Amino acid sequence: MKRLCLTLLAVAAFAPGAGNAADARFGGVDTGAYPSLRVLLVTPEPTRLAPRLTENGVRVSGLEAANLGSAKSVVLAVDRSQSMRGQAMADASRAARAFVRRKPRSDRIAVVAVGKRAVQLTGFSSATIDADAALRGVEVDQVQGTALYDAIVLSAEALGAETLASRVLILLTDGQEVSSEATLEAAIAAARKAGVTVYPIAIESPSFSPAPLKRLARATGGRYSGARDSAALVGVYTSIAAELKRTWQLTYTTSARPGEKVRLAGAGASLTAAIPGTSAVVEHADPALPAAVFEVGPLLTALLVGLCILVAAVFALRAPHGAQIRRQLAPHLGKKESKRSRGPVQERFATASAILGATEKAFGHLKVWHSLHRLIVKADVPLRTVELAYICVGAGVVPGLVFAVAGASSFLILLVMLTGGALPIGVVWWKARRRLMALDDQLPDVLTTLAASLKAGHSFRQGIQAVVDEGHPPASEEFKRVLTETSLGRPIDDALAEMAERVGSENLSFVITSVTIQRQVGGSLAGIFDMVAETVRNRQQFARKIRSLTASGKMSAYVLLGLPFFIAGALTLMNPEYMAPLYETSIGHVLIGMGLTMMFFGSLILRKIVSFRG
Repeated sequence: MKRLCLTLLAVAAFAPGAGNAADARFGGVDTGAYPSLRVLLVTPEPTRLAPRLTENGVRVSGLEAANLGSAKSVVLAVDRSQSMRGQAMADASRAARAFVRRKPRSDRIAVVAVGKRAVQLTGFSSATIDADAALRGVEVDQVQGTALYDAIVLSAEALGAETLASRVLILLTDGQEVSSEATLEAAIAAARKAGVTVYPIAIESPSFSPAPLKRLARATGGRYSGARDSAALVGVYTSIAAELKRTWQLTYTTSARPGEKVRLAGAGASLTAAIPGTSAVVEHADPALPAAVFEVGPLLTALLVGLCILVAAVFALRAPHGAQIRRQLAPHLGKKESKRSRGPVQERFATASAILGATEKAFGHLKVWHSLHRLIVKADVPLRTVELAYICVGAGVVPGLVFAVAGASSFLILLVMLTGGALPIGVVWWKARRRLMALDDQLPDVLTTLAASLKAGHSFRQGIQAVVDEGHPPASEEFKRVLTETSLGRPIDDALAEMAERVGSENLSFVITSVTIQRQVGGSLAGIFDMVAETVRNRQQFARKIRSLTASGKMSAYVLLGLPFFIAGALTLMNPEYMAPLYETSIGHVLIGMGLTMMFFGSLILRKIVSFRG
């Protein structure tokens, strides 16, 4: 009960609305990268809009603002020296874990343990599972010593490698520095070089001197927090989290000269800072243009070069082939030169035709190329195989470039390129399947029309002509092609056999085989057509019955395969923090891979169960 009361008092003491916590103040000015200045400004209340900043009474332009309460990299450094043995270590771990649980989703956290030596326990991650597990497992060091300054240098180096602009170090200790190789000045220099804001927390004792930690906080723009005992640590961490939401990191290019003083004002607070001398300016000089220009510049240059190459290629393809030679020969041939004449289409696109022809020669012998050609023929798409191949390449490369410019990961770019490249083939396959199903549905009526024409005394060729005149696509189109080939001298049996192979329908192949045998053996061809039409109708009816009987099993398979994705998506939308370890840790990636593999094999088994071949 006593400990609970102390905790409540500590929370009340460090609450954002208590004391001077809600006062606006400047955390400091970093002039090490002159003429670029980095300013920390703590506003009275959390705001979504960045505060206005003035320099010598003039509003600053080109201000880059980042709120430390939104997206930042944080190192939690916890003292595990022998003086933390017992309840102090347990309270420190509990308070740090509470801070981790309440962090914003975009924050990346790493844990450093401080004992005789400083050790980084985890890497940076936006998930909380690794940091929570590391803080739970922190134990008191068996060797006496506290390397606070080494921990600051280690944390600053780790934070310096992070991509997020906002970087924070929260250092918890209960004793003095005794075993570091680095000095306080070196620790401050490392933190300022990496742009790290340090928030020291000390469990104060009668013999404890907070002067070094206060100097560290003042030099880096942070705030020193003292706790009377370990039970008050929860309130201290809570107050720091609240202050981070009110803290803005403002970066801008100053107009002040070296050696001058500037007066900064914003959010009701003011501060006077001195610009370093010329030696510091030469050492830390930066280009006058913002860094974003140099980051985006190469990308824009590459895009402009690519656009110029594309325009040049278009003009080259549309240029008349041999136009200069024709202009030179025109006076000798008695022809008048026409300024608007550009030659036939074949000449204007001769270069493109040459490229397509070379591609066909290079890949035309491959089995995949022939399979793609048969698919195009089945779908009756007005494309050549080489044209579809280049469409697939374009559909894969263009989205890949867009995602690459957007900064997506290599895996996502590869996935987008594969999906885009397969999309045109998928569309052609879908059209071929629809065309095949339509022809199978028309086949009984086609056979009935042929039988009726033969019974009326017409020839087999006249019966096919009746199908062409009275039928509907795609059956009428295929039989019209048969008549065209036979009119050019091809035997009708060969034309029918090629049609069956071209369409790929089992029912049509069955019909053509029956017709070929009957024409060679003899007999009533009309009766054969009636019998085959009835057989095809029975086969189609049987197939529909099979589909209806297996529909429940197929739907169960679809539900079982789609349910994990639906649950994962719903949980991600409702509680992203809960699902973050699955997406952002190596163990989570392994579990996702195992789940997808098992679902793949399960889908194969379910497909085998519900499939039927009669």
